[in-house]
Amino acid sequence: MDNGVKEGPVRLREDAEAVLSSSVSSKRDHRQVLSSLLSGALAGALAKTAVAPLDRTKIIFQVSSKRFSAKEAFRVLYYTYLNEGFLSLWRGNSATMVRVVPYAAIQFSAHEEYKRILGSYYGFRGEALPPWPRLFAGALAGTTAASLTYPLDLVRARMAVTPKEMYSNIFHVFIRISREEGLKTLYHGFMPTVLGVIPYAGLSFFTYETLKSLHREYSGRRQPYPVERMIFGACAGLIGQSASYPLDVVRRRMQTAGVTGYPRASIACTLRTIVREEGAVRGLYKGLSMNWVKGPIAVGISFTTFDLMQILLRHLQS
Repeated sequence: MDNGVKEGPVRLREDAEAVLSSSVSSKRDHRQVLSSLLSGALAGALAKTAVAPLDRTKIIFQVSSKRFSAKEAFRVLYYTYLNEGFLSLWRGNSATMVRVVPYAAIQFSAHEEYKRILGSYYGFRGEALPPWPRLFAGALAGTTAASLTYPLDLVRARMAVTPKEMYSNIFHVFIRISREEGLKTLYHGFMPTVLGVIPYAGLSFFTYETLKSLHREYSGRRQPYPVERMIFGACAGLIGQSASYPLDVVRRRMQTAGVTGYPRASIACTLRTIVREEGAVRGLYKGLSMNWVKGPIAVGISFTTFDLMQILLRHLQS
């Protein structure tokens, strides 16, 4: 009888502790997701704004049959500045921000969640995933973000290659495409985007996480310095963008087909046209050298900002 009386309060206390522990864990998970979303949004915005003029110039070459060279790229930048003013070098950046902020927020947050899920499945902590799950987490994060934000990417590409008179703002692009070309046009070029983002995001996150892991192992320091993070991010961007670049050219050509005079076509047909008219290397890798300048800068800034923001927010929360 006494045992039964004693066990009642004990069981009640254990149940209360379990509920409280579950509630605290749930709140912590929500905070981590919000922290990742905020850090990712800021990381993407800073990175893309820093390289916006180079990115716009690269897109102009990708969607035309012009031959790329550093001299020609500089000429495009210079004449854009002379004819349209300094701020025109950032034309389309508002559309880029509308796309990049949610894209980067979703990508980084999804990556943290996929690392946690895969880490739990394989019995590893998120930051110590083995190579294949590490690659898989990055690819899944990139695919998730690209799927949810693709129409904004198409709008940004359209604004980058058209004169100001054609589209006055982001909403005008959406309205004109919907009226003149149909809503399905907003997902034209989606397949090469997904096919390109799998190696790009997978290799970028894989390279960055691997370099951080190697740094911990050989330096004895748990956290790299900001400059080291920038270098790791630059290496990640260089590898990821080089691997996926031909599909990026095909994607841009498909996205801007309605305004550049090229017929709307499938991935295979667009690929064949580029190779036939411009050659495999010159056509599919046009502007890659510019990407080797802007890509490492952007990815380095992005990864470094995300990590430092995460550290800062953890300190503030504790």
